[in-house]
Amino acid sequence: LRAVEEALIDALDALGIPAEPQPGLTGVWTRGRKIASIGIRVRHWVSFHGVSLNVNPDLEHFSGIVPCGLKDTPVTSLAALGIEADMARVDAALRAAFAEAF
Repeated sequence: LRAVEEALIDALDALGIPAEPQPGLTGVWTRGRKIASIGIRVRHWVSFHGVSLNVNPDLEHFSGIVPCGLKDTPVTSLAALGIEADMARVDAALRAAFAEAF
């Protein structure tokens, strides 16, 4: 889990965004806002896992949910931070960071 967080942090760094984990929580934050989420589950010795990096979602949709069960947690995205990154650039950063980590 922590290695996945570090890979996301490295990918965000490559995109020009300083990011960090929050002690006791899962995911990645930048400037006090959550930008990436991680889901991991193991059932009957099979792992299910995934990550979500907010590239350019309508952040208003987060007002109607409790993201990751964290009440009153602000969220952000690459677009909200003024980062113009198309999906190919984001994908390349994620691939490079995950290849290095794993």
